[in-house]
Amino acid sequence: MLEQLSGIIIHLIQSTGYLGVFILMTLESALIPIPSEITMPFAGFLVQQGKLNLYVVILAGAFANLSGSLIAYTLGYYLEETVILKLIDKYGKFILISRKEYDQSIHWFRRYGESVAFFSRILPGVRTFISLPAGLSEMSVWKFSIFTFLGSLIWSTFLTLVGVYFGSKWAILEPYFRKFNIALVIIFILAILWYINHKLKIVGFKKN
Repeated sequence: MLEQLSGIIIHLIQSTGYLGVFILMTLESALIPIPSEITMPFAGFLVQQGKLNLYVVILAGAFANLSGSLIAYTLGYYLEETVILKLIDKYGKFILISRKEYDQSIHWFRRYGESVAFFSRILPGVRTFISLPAGLSEMSVWKFSIFTFLGSLIWSTFLTLVGVYFGSKWAILEPYFRKFNIALVIIFILAILWYINHKLKIVGFKKN
């Protein structure tokens, strides 16, 4: 399945260049399970080969992520949560979205606030689905757009440079991205716990 998907991604980018990158990254952020861990490193490989421009690739990926995220944000903004859950129950299996992943993104947004729209761009699972709860909560679309674009810019830059650095060997790195993503989640959670603990200490000190 993954090999077939990889073949489609590679063929599209080879055929259409920047447009292919934009389409794939837009779909990924619009709740379609297309791994950016394949799209951007392969585009980076083409940069190394002199077929694409580094900066255009990175910006195409970042703006595409923003475009797809705004589609998901709009769905969350205008649809009732009950409607969204019914759609997930009925069609989620076709785009690999489950209630568990949706509930996880809701939990992250409610617990960590609007800033998660930025940090979630480098977190597995959550990065794709966080736009829905952002829309549901009626987060400022301008703030959402800025956070999303900046986070996406970092992610697109990192993945593209990986492809540039490793060249034709970019494909062997895909399994390691999963471990890297898990490590990022752990680091992010530890950072949040430290922040909460730090705030509690300050509050306790003021009370004393």
